[in-house]
Amino acid sequence: MDWLGDHLWSLWLGAAALLAVAEMMSLDLVLIMLAVGALGGMVAALAGAPVLLQVLVAAAGSIGMLALVRPPVARRLHRGPELKLGHGKLVGRTGIVTAAISASETGRVRLDGDVWSATPYDESLVIAEGETVEVFEIRGATAVVHPVPQLDD
Repeated sequence: MDWLGDHLWSLWLGAAALLAVAEMMSLDLVLIMLAVGALGGMVAALAGAPVLLQVLVAAAGSIGMLALVRPPVARRLHRGPELKLGHGKLVGRTGIVTAAISASETGRVRLDGDVWSATPYDESLVIAEGETVEVFEIRGATAVVHPVPQLDD
């Protein structure tokens, strides 16, 4: 029992290692926070603190990690890329005008292989056939487009 008292830090280290391995199975980010607390208990044991203080340090470290570190890390990990579905995925894409577009006359645009009816974003513009346009918005089955400026060589 004397050896255990002198090497209590190794029990804390073992507990931290087991918790870290168990975290790899669960991926909940809870057990790894408890492992960090166990490492705090190990540091207290290496400093020669009594067992009660080691337990308090481990508990405080674990609770602190669970309360302060886990929420933002979990939010960041669970947030994925924005998924655009349906017509919304066309916004920002470019297309080619197949029939002239003006405010008074709905034209046509080829977007991703499909032909869409289109109106200009700026109602004062007339967009000629063959011009490249960018989709600003989709209103029903009509694309609201604006010409893409062409750089002259």
